[in-house]
Amino acid sequence: MSYLGLDLGTSGLRALLVADDGTPIGATERHYEVSHPHSGWSEQNPADWIVALEGVMDELRQRHSEFADVSGIGVAGHMHGATLLDASGTVLRPCILWNDTRAHHEASVLDAAPDVRALSGNIVFPGFTAPKLEWVRQNEPEIYDQVAKVLLPAAYLNFFLTGQYVADMSDSAGTSWLDLGARNWSERLLAAGSMRRDQMPELVEGSASAGMLKDELAARWGFSGAVTIAGGAGDNAAAACGIGAMSEGQGFVSLGTSGVLLAARDGYQPDPASAVHTFCHAVPERWYQMGVMLSATDSLNWLSRITGQSPADLTNDLGDSLRPPSEVRFLPYLSGERTPHNDAGARGSFTGLSAGTTRADMTQAVIEGVSFGLRDSLEALRGTGAQFESLFIIGGGGASAYWRKLLATVLGLPLHLPAGGEFGAALGAARLAIAATQGTPIEEIMTPPSIAEVIEPDAALQPAFDLAYQEFRSAFPAIRAVT
Repeated sequence: MSYLGLDLGTSGLRALLVADDGTPIGATERHYEVSHPHSGWSEQNPADWIVALEGVMDELRQRHSEFADVSGIGVAGHMHGATLLDASGTVLRPCILWNDTRAHHEASVLDAAPDVRALSGNIVFPGFTAPKLEWVRQNEPEIYDQVAKVLLPAAYLNFFLTGQYVADMSDSAGTSWLDLGARNWSERLLAAGSMRRDQMPELVEGSASAGMLKDELAARWGFSGAVTIAGGAGDNAAAACGIGAMSEGQGFVSLGTSGVLLAARDGYQPDPASAVHTFCHAVPERWYQMGVMLSATDSLNWLSRITGQSPADLTNDLGDSLRPPSEVRFLPYLSGERTPHNDAGARGSFTGLSAGTTRADMTQAVIEGVSFGLRDSLEALRGTGAQFESLFIIGGGGASAYWRKLLATVLGLPLHLPAGGEFGAALGAARLAIAATQGTPIEEIMTPPSIAEVIEPDAALQPAFDLAYQEFRSAFPAIRAVT
């Protein structure tokens, strides 16, 4: 038997074919566009996801004989997206994505409503699903009146695969309609957002079955037997499954376009006031929490664009040895910030520039600012009781040896760099498919990857970076956007 993990990302769909022990067999991906019809808007056509899905399935079928033996499929997806369907299952409008900020007013109104934070476990951020539907209700009433089901992107792929309206707990936790402690839709939260329970999909755990693959798709793709579709997961929960972050004390820091510091939790301990995100994990009776910053490697990419140098060239200019903290300070709030500030209007800035400031000085300041922002998330998570002895480091920014040393020192924690191979959301989705099909205990499936390197904090420079972090903290509030 073999299994398939699908990672429905913002920019593309990645498919990973694995053996029944989780060993990767082959992978491929397809890309699609994001539309920005107005400032702050971010949308995607769900039909593009299906085109990408057909493409990866055809390629894997042609390249790997093991594809015919697929017996389970798991889907991970970018969270919070609002895919609106009418009573016939037809998509009514482009999906409003996680990074769409048009519903900031609706989010603030919902956030202030009685019991919303207490039940949902989170601040209602503009990117969450509930305020998007409020925006549609007020601005596109002709669409809103036709809404029979609201599906998150991963749940929409599950619907295409099974014909059933089913979503998992981890993804649904980011809607502001789910009672996170009870792991069920909340009538109170739905009412606050002017929604009904019949407009919601059925809920399953990510490691449980969401249904069976439709016969016509099984025939089209040449599968030899029945194929179980797992509940799946939101992208970060799936990444936690791929990296083996399932229990208290386990977690990872991700240096991607946005920055994430995630902690697996054995219990439900929300702290909305800190802007820590608290969500159900993809497996039963577990949760996870994360701090999120909106411009991590995106900050370095911005510097890359204005200097004409690649991000790798910029970080290579810093050399191999960790430098003392820069006298130049950078606030990494190019698109606002979530944890711990929850301030969509915050903006970035450089301070401490002089006539002698070099490009390398600015690069150092940028990656230090991002690292200090992730330290903010670490401190917020510790405020909820989360404790770490070490963290895995993943994401594109982790390719820089200098940045790895810097981040370990700023966080004051050893960072474990995974050995080459698959360990991301696609692997997590495939592992959920194995669990849903075989019923294998989670602990036997969701194991950590091999470690290529352990990056220890620089003990000699750690006090200086602790002081620099405190100075960074005192610099907020940042420059505000002009409105």
